[in-house]
Amino acid sequence: MTYSGAVKVGGPADVHELPDLMISKVAVGPMDNNAYLLRCRATDEQLLIDAANDAGTLITLIGDDGIASVVTTHQHGDHWQALAEVVAATGARTYAGRDDAEGIPVPTDVLVDDGDTIRVGRVELTARHLVGHTPGSIALVYDDPHGHPHVFTGDCLFPGGPGRTTRPEDFASLMSGLEAKVFVLPDETWVYPGHGNDTTLGAERPHLGAWHERGW
Repeated sequence: MTYSGAVKVGGPADVHELPDLMISKVAVGPMDNNAYLLRCRATDEQLLIDAANDAGTLITLIGDDGIASVVTTHQHGDHWQALAEVVAATGARTYAGRDDAEGIPVPTDVLVDDGDTIRVGRVELTARHLVGHTPGSIALVYDDPHGHPHVFTGDCLFPGGPGRTTRPEDFASLMSGLEAKVFVLPDETWVYPGHGNDTTLGAERPHLGAWHERGW
């Protein structure tokens, strides 16, 4: 079946099958958070992005092979409600942005900075530090050697605009980071956000000016 990225809490995962990587997306919790399970096809190693909620759902999705690591995109509570339980069940190493780690009540094993590489088997993800939604939010870029890039944006970019900011300077910072570190990727780049449906950079790029004008 063709991947759409449209998932519902309590519903099945949607699986995006790439040549080297399988991406399984599920929706969890009362805030309709997305969690993404990445599986390297060559090694079967797995990585989870955002143990947001519903630990049982996530542990079932992970299955008997377990996960080597779990990345938390940012410190907001709706993105780590299941983290302690998932780590206890799997022994996974924890990753988070350096400037958000103190706000996550599960110890972070690896502090992530801009440009750092996080591996799942033979697949490499590149971290992009984006300041504005939180001080230490990170997006993860997978530059598929067989196709277009894929980027996991947490709550920094959604269909229709950037993530929530509370001050004009935070909005300016987030927009600057997105334009310098995310929108430099091609239009075909697939965007996996922290809530809701997926999008592409090509679908969002024409609206950058309007976002600047409205200021959110």
